Amino acid sequence: MSLEPLSRFAQLVQLPEPDLPLDETALLIATCVRPVDVAAGLARLDDLAGGCRGRDAHGVSEYLFGELGFAGDTTDYEDPRNSFLDDVMTRRRGIPITLSVLMIEVARRVGVVVLGIGMPGHFLVRDAQQEDQLYDPFHGGTCIDVAGAEALFHAARGDDRFRAEFLRPVGPRSILSRMLGNLQHSFLSRQTTAVVPVARMRLAIPGLPIAERYQLATLLGSLGHYDEAAALLERLADKLGDADAARVRRQMIAFRARGN
Repeated sequence: MSLEPLSRFAQLVQLPEPDLPLDETALLIATCVRPVDVAAGLARLDDLAGGCRGRDAHGVSEYLFGELGFAGDTTDYEDPRNSFLDDVMTRRRGIPITLSVLMIEVARRVGVVVLGIGMPGHFLVRDAQQEDQLYDPFHGGTCIDVAGAEALFHAARGDDRFRAEFLRPVGPRSILSRMLGNLQHSFLSRQTTAVVPVARMRLAIPGLPIAERYQLATLLGSLGHYDEAAALLERLADKLGDADAARVRRQMIAFRARGN
């Protein structure tokens, strides 16, 4: 019997990162609100790759964002559909990270290694062979250099200091966590009930920082999932110093009292 989507997602994100299928896990994200035919989504990625004649990062970018017209959604950036890879393939619109996942996965299928760059404020990709050759899928797959990336960073983050480490590649778990974070933000203002499965997906990702796990636990508690939030806080308290652990345990007790 096949696993439930959340169980399948949780199983896959436990795999070593080189073995973690970014395509399948990204497609599973939409199961937080609706059924997803993951096999059909994977087949659509195969079909897209089958039409790509380019055999380098530039060729893949030209194909997806030039020939096929994939682009950033500038009309409703926070539309939850922009975080669903199957919807992105249908609408040919998305946000930087889902369009980057699309490019990463189509490139992989034609033998090209493209890496995700988790720059704060604006996700990018780069050619694995050329560190200074970056692509901006949201803006038509434009090829930019480090100065161009820094300009995008300041456009999103104002006068915050740009650091070279912002352009380091990130792995599938980091990409999935960021996708889910974007989706959580979108749902909080549009469809609060959908936040719960999104939070559970984020919590399934190994290595999620304690601060983020704490925020997700308190979020679940604020949405009425008191026992679940209390159990999460109890596990977190064991990993904290005395003062922080005492504070978290007080919250845990308060949630359990509300759940009774």
